[in-house]
Amino acid sequence: MTLKKSILLALFFIGQLTLTYSQDWKLDFNTALKTAQGSNRTIILVFSGSDWCAPCMKLEKEIWETDTFQKYANENFVMVRADFPRKKTNKLSKEQEEKNVQLAEKYNPNGYFPAVLIIDENKKILGNTGYKKLTPQEYIEHLNSFIE
Repeated sequence: MTLKKSILLALFFIGQLTLTYSQDWKLDFNTALKTAQGSNRTIILVFSGSDWCAPCMKLEKEIWETDTFQKYANENFVMVRADFPRKKTNKLSKEQEEKNVQLAEKYNPNGYFPAVLIIDENKKILGNTGYKKLTPQEYIEHLNSFIE
């Protein structure tokens, strides 16, 4: 095997490893609700300002993007993101903006960012939280404390 092929093969496998636990974010609450109802999982609804809210960015990097959280979440939660970016380059479609505004009117009327709501399959809010300086495992335990 040539060096070029070996490098390409190695990059392919590295790419596969990094994709193993990618977060499966839903952007539509109704779709997430159906998934939760069909799989007996809890909804985690996250309101974020991905390009302007410092605690939102910390939550993303320190919790949501970690393998520990992603592995657990993929098996136990249905993750929904309602993002409110401000930069033109990150602008959402009008349809997505409307969905996010409707979710905010119902579940985040005070406009807190980040807001993390724990919701059961019957749309009952079990609890809410936000950014906390915790390890991914501690954050999982924190979220589960609202469910148990």
